Amino acid sequence: MNNKIIGIILVVAGAALAVWGYNIYDAASSQVTRAISGETPVEAWIGMVGGVACVLVGLTRLK
Repeated sequence: MNNKIIGIILVVAGAALAVWGYNIYDAASSQVTRAISGETPVEAWIGMVGGVACVLVGLTRLK
């Protein structure tokens, strides 16, 4: 039972983290930075990749 609760928490937190990372990636200041220098903010990558990793770990705990 504890693994399922931890899995659900990881899936929800991972989804929120991925959405947060995408919001940073899609923000106006980030778009200007990408247009000028071509670089994506590190926070966006950490949020999206970390969120996907949390979701995957959470899904493995739900099985």
